[in-house]
Amino acid sequence: MTDVTFVTLQAGQTTVDDAAIAALSARLHGKVLTAGDPSYDEARVIWNAMIDRRPALIVQCANADDVVHAVQFARDNGLLVAVRGGGHNIAGSCVCDGGLMIDLSQMTSVRVDAGAERAVVEPGATLADVDRETQLFGLALPTGINSTTGIAGLTLGGGFGWITRKCGLTIDNLVAADVVTAEGERVRASDTENPELFWALRGGGGNFGIVTSFVFTLHPIGPQVLAGLVVHPFDAAETVLRQYREALETAPDELTCWAVMREAPPLPFLPPEWHGKPVIVLAMCYCGDLAAGEAATARLRAIGTPIADVVGPTPFTGWQQAFDPLLTPGARNYWKSLDFLALSDATIGILLDAIRALPGPECEIFIGHVGGAAGRVAVEATAFPQRHSHFVMNVHSRWREPAMDSAGIGWARDVFERAQPYAAATAYINFMPEDEHDRVETAYGPNYRRLAEIKRRYDPQNRFRLNQNVKPMAA
Repeated sequence: MTDVTFVTLQAGQTTVDDAAIAALSARLHGKVLTAGDPSYDEARVIWNAMIDRRPALIVQCANADDVVHAVQFARDNGLLVAVRGGGHNIAGSCVCDGGLMIDLSQMTSVRVDAGAERAVVEPGATLADVDRETQLFGLALPTGINSTTGIAGLTLGGGFGWITRKCGLTIDNLVAADVVTAEGERVRASDTENPELFWALRGGGGNFGIVTSFVFTLHPIGPQVLAGLVVHPFDAAETVLRQYREALETAPDELTCWAVMREAPPLPFLPPEWHGKPVIVLAMCYCGDLAAGEAATARLRAIGTPIADVVGPTPFTGWQQAFDPLLTPGARNYWKSLDFLALSDATIGILLDAIRALPGPECEIFIGHVGGAAGRVAVEATAFPQRHSHFVMNVHSRWREPAMDSAGIGWARDVFERAQPYAAATAYINFMPEDEHDRVETAYGPNYRRLAEIKRRYDPQNRFRLNQNVKPMAA
């Protein structure tokens, strides 16, 4: 091992000698990786292929003690720090150029206490890891819709998906967290221990420390749910979306339905003549009694004349992974997202025009419906600010060749700019790309000032800044 030159927290450079790095390595149960290590490139590669950064050093942590040592090493040397959980975040902030990358991806334990309906989850676990262990006991945690997503980033940003309307956001089910602070100290955060930190962790992102363990409440769900897709021709999209929004006005909490518009992938249940043509898909999940689910989904399934209806009983774990094939690693991705309190006719028109101008076959727009239990939490109860029943639009531009960067990014930005006048000020930080730091304050709305005050207390130097950053309030 040789001396390593790092980027500092203040964007300068510093050199750390090999003896100091060797001493760090000797304290770890995990590994220290430099650019010359065979597994370095694998460790720095993340889901979004647009992100290609090279940390000066990667610490692959095996436990919470390793995290403490890594944070203290960064503190003592004034280093720029990135923190990796699942590596799925669109902004790619989990990996940095020239700094120290603290990699939690080896910390994947999920321990379920079925009697207490709780789970203790390490930060490197994916949603698939959580689903696999909890479903062994017929229990579930509300998370997202892509099973390769990391639990840590999803949770810290809020977390919503197929059972959120019934069970709340992921953060609404967080009971406690073990955290390593910017000073390298281990603390517990809950309603009774460091409650201000606990409030901030529930939606405030990775600004306040590194969570080494999450404690969640679980819910009896599964092993089967009523779920699947109803696929319509894109020519019917305006009618479908208008009837979709009307049907959701009376939907029970157990029912979640999202709308997806894109070119049809070659799904086996679609006639070949529809492959590659624009479609609108209603993706729905009912997480209660299956017979009741048939009645609850009937109005949505009666809309128009679909090409295919493949809604039926399905394993919950299978439905949680249903969209994984469309979201595999290795593609270039750029997202733009907005919250809508209502899906207006004007908004629908903008979305339809956007699909008519798709820049590539993997690009899509989805509309996620959030409310129910998640909407019955006070705005000030957690850092996550958007507690009204609402629709989340994600303009997901996805392509393979760098030559398409301009077209892919430009399309997403154009849709965003045209739709923004009809949107709320809030935004889901987990869907915000790296060029949207100017949206952070408005995204948190009335909760931002409190977040900035807590940031000053727990991270006054803004060491955890590679995120959708909340800057410490000035003294």
